[in-house]
Amino acid sequence: MIYKEVIERIYDSMLNQTGEGKVASYIPALSSIDPKSYAISVCDLEGGEFSIGDSDVRFTIQSISKVFVLAMVSRYLGDKLWERVGREPSGTAFNSLIQLEQERGIPRNPFINSGALVVTDMLIDLYPNPKQAILDFVREICGNRDICYNEEVAKSELEHSHRNLALANFMKSFGNIKNDIDTIIDIYCNQCSISMSTKELAKSFLFLANTGVNPINGQKVVGPRSSKRMNALMLTCGLYNESGDFAYRVGLPGKSGVGGGIAAIIPGRLAIAVWSPELNNNGNSYRGIATLEQFTTDIGISVF
Repeated sequence: MIYKEVIERIYDSMLNQTGEGKVASYIPALSSIDPKSYAISVCDLEGGEFSIGDSDVRFTIQSISKVFVLAMVSRYLGDKLWERVGREPSGTAFNSLIQLEQERGIPRNPFINSGALVVTDMLIDLYPNPKQAILDFVREICGNRDICYNEEVAKSELEHSHRNLALANFMKSFGNIKNDIDTIIDIYCNQCSISMSTKELAKSFLFLANTGVNPINGQKVVGPRSSKRMNALMLTCGLYNESGDFAYRVGLPGKSGVGGGIAAIIPGRLAIAVWSPELNNNGNSYRGIATLEQFTTDIGISVF
């Protein structure tokens, strides 16, 4: 199998490439992660699964969860969603306040923190029990009922959520946050603390490689139009202000998290997840990006 051979070769060549980045420390519970952890998992639409390294070890997916919550909201709101959040790259850090004042409380896109908070605000109006609904959604798309929140990480994030509270309060002053801010922040911190392995994460992204249909059970997660648009947003905004460089180097729609994970898809073919906790200055996995760049180079396939 070509994917198996490729990821094994990449893993062997990059296994000792550590020390280039730093594990996230602004959330104390993340600072204890072993910086040498490394895993690659590929799931294709034919049912093939290929993994190497720490692929059974769960880590908190952090901002990768924003993709799932966006899918949950887009199911019901469609284009109405974009009245409160934009679709443009931000060019600023994921937790920046700078653009919100200039753009009157409308976040640039749903993958920066301010945009994700607005999407979570929308989620509250759509689901009676949002935290349980998020877990149910993720469990369904990856085919594993054992997915849970990491309560220690969620608590740590909640205790250090001052910037997110500022973002939410600022947007509320413009009327772009409707629900109770403490409730929004609690849900947001919990969704970021969802723990998954690269095997589970790769499976959970397969619906985006399959025009919105989950190949595990044949159920439609989102419509083909929403799937196309979510992939476009991941390509242009999924790695914050490093999204352009990621598109240049890797050429895939993808989403990163400060837990060191990156999930990406090749439409019509596969989903791939990489975990390596050392982050670069943009908050993205240093070795994860290098792995994905080598992967698309070696298989000779990207979206370009």
